[in-house]
Amino acid sequence: IKLIAMKILIAVGSKEYSGPTLQVGIKVAKAFNASTTIVDVGEKVSEFSTKVVGLTQERMESWDFDRPGVDVLEWAFKYLAENNFIEPQQIEAGFPKTTLVEKDGRRAEVYLKGTVCDDVNLILRNGDIIAELRDEVQTEFYDVMIIGGSGKRRMVHDMIQYIDSSIFVVKNYDPSQEYQILTAVDDSPGTRKAIKYGVRVAQAFGIGVNLLTVSKQDYFGEGYKGAADRAAKFMHRTGIEAKNVFKVGDPAKTIVDIAGDNHIIIMGASTRSPIKKFFKGSKPLDVMENCRCPILLFK
Repeated sequence: IKLIAMKILIAVGSKEYSGPTLQVGIKVAKAFNASTTIVDVGEKVSEFSTKVVGLTQERMESWDFDRPGVDVLEWAFKYLAENNFIEPQQIEAGFPKTTLVEKDGRRAEVYLKGTVCDDVNLILRNGDIIAELRDEVQTEFYDVMIIGGSGKRRMVHDMIQYIDSSIFVVKNYDPSQEYQILTAVDDSPGTRKAIKYGVRVAQAFGIGVNLLTVSKQDYFGEGYKGAADRAAKFMHRTGIEAKNVFKVGDPAKTIVDIAGDNHIIIMGASTRSPIKKFFKGSKPLDVMENCRCPILLFK
């Protein structure tokens, strides 16, 4: 399994609640040596000032007010500085508000030089959260988007369904908790990708992996057993402590029960269309909605 460089998008929404999201995002970015972008989606431009009209190519220094969301980016910059994720000379210079370059009516950005990866960008978009994040992912081609476990369950649900990237939901993350990875393993093609992500996330957090195989019947076929065996061997070759766990029962409920509050779940997102998910349900979405811990749904 080839481990490749990635592009990661970390979506933050406030200084009060986005700390865990940024903390997890930086850990994962370091493990993946990933090009990292932090994005905040603020109010629609038309909602905070008509003065913005016609200023799309101007810099923040020509404005006599802060665009909504700039304070969140400044907080994110300070977090990056405190964790030495950006180069010392940029830390000394402070948050470059005057070089927050406007690209169009909805998107402005700051380019930073990273210490772990070359590219670290701060992005401010204005508009509907789902639409703006979807557009950001489609135009910039991110591999993973990291989001908080928002109390707005419908919003997280829609992000997973309509945004075309893998999504890491930082749900109930507790930095003092001793986590393990829980990777869902079966004989589907997606298991290889689950193992790839499992290795990198385990490396990011320095923790072990439980490889969970769930059968609805009291029987595990050669396909399931073979996939579990290959997954364990790959984990051990990469230096990750891993063990196989076999359970019988409903897959979604079993994953949630085993995960508890001290695992980071890794499993594939559903390939069903949103309409089919609405009528028939989706195991990954069921797990995401009912679990009490962080979860990575890969696509």
